[in-house]
Amino acid sequence: MPAEITELVKRAAARFALGDILSAAVTLLICLCAVRLLSKFAARLLERTKLEDRVRRYVLAGIKLVLYILTVVFTAGSLGVDMTSLVALLSVCSLGITLAAEDILGNVAGGLVILSSHPFSLGDFIEVNGTTGTVQEINLNHTKLVTLDGYMALLPNKELAASKIINYTLLGRRRITWKLGISYDASAGEVKAACQEALDKTPGILEDPAPSICLTDFGGSAVEYTVFCWAVTADYWTVRCELGERLKEAAEARGVEISYNHMNVHIQDMPKIDN
Repeated sequence: MPAEITELVKRAAARFALGDILSAAVTLLICLCAVRLLSKFAARLLERTKLEDRVRRYVLAGIKLVLYILTVVFTAGSLGVDMTSLVALLSVCSLGITLAAEDILGNVAGGLVILSSHPFSLGDFIEVNGTTGTVQEINLNHTKLVTLDGYMALLPNKELAASKIINYTLLGRRRITWKLGISYDASAGEVKAACQEALDKTPGILEDPAPSICLTDFGGSAVEYTVFCWAVTADYWTVRCELGERLKEAAEARGVEISYNHMNVHIQDMPKIDN
């Protein structure tokens, strides 16, 4: 068996002339030097961009992969290998890999888009397709969110990059909105005074933009008033809950009735009809 292997090696070596081998060695050496120089040049160009370190590493790794593939092609061509067959083989292999890993490649592309465009960062509180949570990790395949319920949500980057993303942290503040249904018997002045009193007693409300109180709708059972104010993103839920309690207390203290959906039925006496 070893003798047969040796014979096969000798036959394969005989196919290539010494000049072809030397030419291939020189080509390989030149290509490797070119890969090294081009990689350094690409790394310097990427450092001047605003891309994150991870994105720069991924792009640089892709460039090196392409250069090494070209090195193999050029070296094989120097040995007299049929380049048409080699290119066809590489095309078939790349097509097969692309079809087999379509979703993975889509997620990788989405991850690169997210890392380069910066729609959110680690620690941001975001909402995507009805899912809200704090960004814990961003990788090439998935983005991990920790939801308010305390569970982990893995969002594919392919869908994430094509979805509407709401970033509640980016601007550093959030608007608080409270809608109150008030009885028609209450005067607008009393209602606004109660709401303003609640705003004054709630800590954490920002003065700029200033809070506002508006009559926004006339409902079937109540007049709708809406209270708008702003708070720092980190204090949003604390301030919102505190303001809700203060609004109820202030309305009760001033005798303002917070209404609810109801129906008033009036029964009138029917006139008697003489036979």
